[in-house]
Amino acid sequence: MAVNETETEDDAPAGARLPGLERLPLVAATSGPEERRLEAEYYDTDGLRLIRAGITLRRRSGGGDDGWHLKLPLGGDTRRAIRRPLGGPERRVPEDLASLVRVQTRGAPLKPIARMTTTRHRLVLLDAAGKSLAEVVADDVDAQILGPVTAVSRWQEVEVELTGGDRRLLRAAGELLRHDGLRRAGQAARLARALGGRLPGPDHVARLTASSAAGHVVLAYLRAHTERLKALDPMVRLDEPDSVHQMRVASRRLRSTLRSFGHILPRRATRELAAEFKWLGGVLGEARDGEVLAGQLRARLRQVPAELRIGPVDARIQGHFASVRAAARTELLAVLDSERYFSLLDDLDRLLADPPFTPEASRPGADVLPAAARRARRQAGRRMRRAWHAPPGQARNEALHEARKAARRARYAAEAMTPAIGVKAARFAGRMRMAQSVLGEHQDSVIARAVLRDLGIGAYLAGENAFSYGLLYGGGACDGERLQARARAVWRKSSRRSRWPY
Repeated sequence: MAVNETETEDDAPAGARLPGLERLPLVAATSGPEERRLEAEYYDTDGLRLIRAGITLRRRSGGGDDGWHLKLPLGGDTRRAIRRPLGGPERRVPEDLASLVRVQTRGAPLKPIARMTTTRHRLVLLDAAGKSLAEVVADDVDAQILGPVTAVSRWQEVEVELTGGDRRLLRAAGELLRHDGLRRAGQAARLARALGGRLPGPDHVARLTASSAAGHVVLAYLRAHTERLKALDPMVRLDEPDSVHQMRVASRRLRSTLRSFGHILPRRATRELAAEFKWLGGVLGEARDGEVLAGQLRARLRQVPAELRIGPVDARIQGHFASVRAAARTELLAVLDSERYFSLLDDLDRLLADPPFTPEASRPGADVLPAAARRARRQAGRRMRRAWHAPPGQARNEALHEARKAARRARYAAEAMTPAIGVKAARFAGRMRMAQSVLGEHQDSVIARAVLRDLGIGAYLAGENAFSYGLLYGGGACDGERLQARARAVWRKSSRRSRWPY
């Protein structure tokens, strides 16, 4: 079972009592409190890779939610919580949970690192209809760190978790609790609090400005999308909607940044890593295209009048993409468990830890970074002109696809430098995004038509009427022409010299 949890935690002084929570908005009554005793064992690697990434993995008993619990950060106060049964006495981490954190562990064994006993008082906040809005738990925690050196700690905390209410209730509860002497927990994860000095403090991230070193600006962008890539890995394994596409975008941003800023991070040092991101993006692209094209073709088929849908068209489309998606997902999951993928992540971590900066990297970002976006914009302009001079058909389609990749690189370069350049770079990135988006739609239409052609041939050879496939193909061709004209207009508007920020 996987659910999203939105919750806050507060430190409570010894002997603190919960205030009257009936004063909260929409709360009509409370149920409880009821007392429980919970036993939990927390698992991580020797290097504490999970908790460093904001992930917790535990085996808990004694409450209404006995079992293995994995919590993945989703941003803010929200985490994805996944629960599995307790299993046998050997206390082995369930394989599917271990796979979800493999992007962090990469072969390092998971072992117990802490044991906690909690005396919990649980209160349920109810609305006028008796529906649960939130659960408030007051915990007395005794923690023991396991390993060569043991340590014992004890504290009290209060946690508010939404069960049916909204964030307004969460904010109001937090304000009420802190008004009565509680304070927001300094560390969101209970395990992080127990580990104390074993965890390094948060890195101080200086605000990036026009005078920030170019290397720091590029590194901040790379670091942000490295974290994004790793956070999306378990979502892809869980087959979450749009997760493959988003992971592919993160991969492309990382590759594009390595290629665009060769005057900051020398290409001789990043060439192999950029090539590996191209490989990963290709695998993610296969899985993404199968998902997106199936939806597009079925949506287009629904627009066709019933009398023009001749033969089992929808069934053939579904059957084709079901096998395509299954094969692509099988390959993708194998890649995410491969040594090649883990090696890519290791190389990326090493690059971020010890970047091989050029002398240019120490200069102000506002002075040296715009050159990357300028080069990519000029390249996109050349490729767009080449596309319009190419004959209609395959040659022009391929040329427009190349122009799209250059526009995308210009966009990502502008995004990376936005903290140093400011609003001008952000606006430029937005214009390149518009061009990239239209050209992307055009490329999707090209791929869809190729699929429709193959489906039509397959239907004909099976003795079916292929009329509907031809109808869909013709509609796609019209869309392609329209998108080409739109792309030309968008590029003309975006490439006016008055709109260039540098």
